[in-house]
Formats: sequence, structure tokens, C-alpha cells
Amino acid sequence: MSRFQILVEYDGGGFVGWQRQDNGPSVQAALEQAVERFCGESVLVEGAGRTDSGVHALAQSAHLDLAKETTAETLMAALNFHLKPDPVAVVAARPVPGDFHARFSANRRAYLYRIVNRRAPLALERGRAWFVPQPLDADAMHAAAQELIGEHDFTSFRASECQAKSPVKTLDRLSVARSGDGGQDALIEIRAEARSFLHHQVRNFAGSLKLVGEGKWRAKDLRAALEVRDRAAAGPTAPACGLYLTEVGYPDEAFAGAPKA
Repeated sequence: MSRFQILVEYDGGGFVGWQRQDNGPSVQAALEQAVERFCGESVLVEGAGRTDSGVHALAQSAHLDLAKETTAETLMAALNFHLKPDPVAVVAARPVPGDFHARFSANRRAYLYRIVNRRAPLALERGRAWFVPQPLDADAMHAAAQELIGEHDFTSFRASECQAKSPVKTLDRLSVARSGDGGQDALIEIRAEARSFLHHQVRNFAGSLKLVGEGKWRAKDLRAALEVRDRAAAGPTAPACGLYLTEVGYPDEAFAGAPKA
């Protein structure tokens, strides 16, 4: 039995999320079906994070075990062939030690939230960004975001259905940057990094930071929402379509003793 890590890119718009569910297609099920078509094996593809319906990924990390002898290159090519026409692609694959776990071995996750901030409605970016027509002050949003850096009880930014044992997380990065002047390239990017996140945490950050960008909140209001530890005190949950899982990081020892590719 060999274990492989795969990095997966997908458009989450047509899926109920990463995790296999009974109410519609999932990314996990699409990958597992592709494996079965490739080699006839029923496998569990374990992901590093359970992205919600409509959330995208540039580099979701996952692992799977195969009895069939194969190379990482062959596995990647076969999965991509059998994934068609689903908007899912395996962009990298490699053999890993048998104790590597895509979720539990990870020590860092990075997300990007994209806001298109212009008056014209979306055409090409529809379903891939949050359309906000009213002007947003990205500098004010970035300054306020720094109030959330560090270890905090993030109850105010946690979904009610979150299954995490504790609302306490350490946020390593929360940045906001703008490109463009209101025209075609008027993009605001919110980037967040931490070891792990609560359910809807980044989307709730984005919804609250939008209030700052509109001038309805100031940095002190964001801090007050954090400190009250009440979801009702924070801003709305931003749409799923703007969120992307961009990276999952691992310590070097997670790959120690990996078989050669």
C-alpha cells in the first residue's frame, strides 16, 4: 500500500463543498470516483480542509492510499483524465510516508478572499468574487484587520454550526490590498493565514471588513466585536464565491522518509 499527497485545484460553484454529502456532488466524491475508474479501488481521499459549497481552491491538499503500484506522475495524469468534465484538476502529486495526513500533519493554511469593487456588474468574475459596487477604503480595512492578528477567542467570527472544540485560534496574517482605480482591475484581496480556522471565519472577517471599507465601522468597532465574543456583534458572512484556499503548509518532518517518486 502506497500513500500519495495530491494538490487539487477546483471551482467550487457546482459542488456542495469538499466533503462527500448526500445532497449533491462533492469534490471529495469526484476524486474518489476518478481513482476507482483508474484502478478499480475504493479509496478515501482525505483533504486538509472542508471547504463549503461555492468555495474554490488553488491548492487543496489531500492524501490517498493505493494498493496498485504506480508513480505519482501516472496517478496525476490518470486522475485528471477521469475527472473530466468536472472543474477539478490535480496540479501535483507525490509519494509520502504512511503516517502523513493531509489534515492533521498540516501546520499552516492560507486563504484569499476576492472583492471586485467597481460600479459595473460582473461578467467574467461572476461566481468567483464578491461584487461590491460602493467604494471601499482598502487602507482602512487593512489597518483595522491588524486588530485581529494574534491569539484570540474568535467566537464573534465563528459560524453557529462550527464543530471546532475551541474558538481560540492564532491568526498569523490578515492583510487587505487593492489594485486598480475603480475600472476593470478594481480588485481588493484579503489574505489570511493561520494554523487552522473556524467555520466561516475568513468569510466573517471579510463581511466585517467591508463595513470598515464603507466607513460604517472603524478599527475600534472591529476590536469591540472581537472582544464581545458574540457572533451577532460582527458583520455579515461574505458570499462563498469570493473565497479560495490557496495553500496548506507542512513541517519538513511530515515528509521525512518519503519513498522516491
